[in-house]
Amino acid sequence: MSQLNSINELFVSELANVSNFTELFNLKAKFLGKKSLLAEQMAKLGTSTSEEKKQLGLEINIVREYILKSLNEKQKKLEELELAQKLNAQSIDITLPGRGFTRGKIHPITNTINELKNIFVRMGFSHVEGPEIEDDWHNFTALNINESHPARQMHDTFYMQNIEGLLRTHTSGVQIRYMEKNQPPIRIISSGRVYRSDYDATHTPMFHQLEGLVIGEEINFGHLKGCIAQFLKEFFRVKELPMRWRSSYFPFTEPSAEIDMKCNRSTKKEIRIGEGNDWLEIMGCGMVHERVLKNVAIDTMKCQGFAFGVGIERLTMLKHNIPDLRTLFEGDMRWHEIYGF
Repeated sequence: MSQLNSINELFVSELANVSNFTELFNLKAKFLGKKSLLAEQMAKLGTSTSEEKKQLGLEINIVREYILKSLNEKQKKLEELELAQKLNAQSIDITLPGRGFTRGKIHPITNTINELKNIFVRMGFSHVEGPEIEDDWHNFTALNINESHPARQMHDTFYMQNIEGLLRTHTSGVQIRYMEKNQPPIRIISSGRVYRSDYDATHTPMFHQLEGLVIGEEINFGHLKGCIAQFLKEFFRVKELPMRWRSSYFPFTEPSAEIDMKCNRSTKKEIRIGEGNDWLEIMGCGMVHERVLKNVAIDTMKCQGFAFGVGIERLTMLKHNIPDLRTLFEGDMRWHEIYGF
């Protein structure tokens, strides 16, 4: 028993110094292998008496079970230590600053629409909306656009195939719908997508338009001029803006006019609004045609009004020096990083 005690004490001493799986494997071979210290004790059983075998075998088993139990416990501790080291190496320092998400930007068209709405709301207008799929009455007939007008042709207008209707060519239909349900005084703007069959550097099949309408008693052309002047000066943020009013023709207004504003085109990269000696066409307008008012049951003996329309893309390009209209719709994120808001 004294030899087994010595083996046990030696095992405990060496087990305390084991620090990795290799040392643990070698220790197991030393005490439990075929040529181990414990195997030498088991070899003595062959020369012992039956009583000695019984006693010695019991003592050997006790020592062997202790060694096995101790080895298993040590292995478990080494595994836990190894896992802790791996977790520590892969841990995330929550005190470090995180990676921020890339913030999106507002598209220039959306920014212009919002800016226009704010300007006209401050001027006392209300914003109204309508359907993009229109019928012939609201898009053409009610606006005094006769059946022979070129705008009704297939090469200019997108007609629906499976249902009656068309993609609206302007937002004027919204004004007709509003006047059908509301009597003067009226002061509204309408904006949104419109569609025409055209595509080049200055035209796209889909674009955005804003139109305004004022109907009431004693409304005259002077009110129209004052409204447009106030709007353009506020939008382009200039104190003075020389404008030129040219006689024009629109089926839904009489008299009609197109407006030019002074600018400086001396540099190719930038157009300076309100200065220089050049003129730039910006929008159309006029006094609402008597026939249009009669189509929506407004008494033309008491009321009259004015209307105006402007391309939102055109305003956006002029204000932010965007050279090609098509880039507004191509979805290039690099472009959006430059011109977005």
